Amino acid sequence: MGATPCASHSLSRATHERTSAVVDTREFLRMLVVSDSLAISPHVKDLANTLLRHYPLDVDIDVSAAALPGVWVHPKHGR
Repeated sequence: MGATPCASHSLSRATHERTSAVVDTREFLRMLVVSDSLAISPHVKDLANTLLRHYPLDVDIDVSAAALPGVWVHPKHGR
């Protein structure tokens, strides 16, 4: 027995939102690392860089989306 149309739509929306949050967070961390702003402390930049070392790339999310389509969607490349 499959999910109801409403539940299926909610699941699809959640997978898109989850993927978008991960991709957007990665971009935010990158922005912190490369910023020339003096308002961002070196400690914050170092921490952001440390987190990025093991943060999933689009290719990692692509593989996960292929294996777990109910959890991830393929990210929009070139963002």
